[in-house]
Amino acid sequence: MAIISIAEEDRRLEDPQEIAEFVSPFGIWYEKWDVDGRIGANATNEEILAAYEPEIERLKQRGGFQTADVINVNPDTPGLDEMLAKFDKEHTHSEDEIRFTIQGRGLFHIHPDNGPVFSVTVESGDLINVPQETRHWFNLCENRSIRCIRLFKDKTGWVAHYVDDAVHEQYAPVCWGPDYLPPAEDLDSVVKV
Repeated sequence: MAIISIAEEDRRLEDPQEIAEFVSPFGIWYEKWDVDGRIGANATNEEILAAYEPEIERLKQRGGFQTADVINVNPDTPGLDEMLAKFDKEHTHSEDEIRFTIQGRGLFHIHPDNGPVFSVTVESGDLINVPQETRHWFNLCENRSIRCIRLFKDKTGWVAHYVDDAVHEQYAPVCWGPDYLPPAEDLDSVVKV
């Protein structure tokens, strides 16, 4: 279940319909897909892509995507810190970034031109896109594991275009969830002071 936190408004959204309605004016899609029993815990990338072929094809038609893959990272992934460092600073892409989370949890911060900075904690079953040229950054949650289907228009993948007046350092990479209770000193601060 995704969770949106809007620090400037001291507001949190957890209902999938409210989340979809909140992000829609920013050109962001949010969908909740079924994952229970659809694939096994140790499914191969090919099995995952086959299991979600109807949804992938629908998204390809909707967004003009050409290809899909599966990314699987965990604490044992070689070069994980270097990989994450490419995307944990505010940046844009020249095409939409679209991900469907199969396992694990991650945190997008999105900084739209026409709204407040907000975070989106995604986990199993959450599909989100970040429209091209939209400022954002991404962090993994506490267990540093995530497995996602990604779709691309350009088969070479996304390139991060960093912004000069980035605000990512003003926001803590805290993932929220139903089983997460932050330390007492973190309860008031999604924004660093």
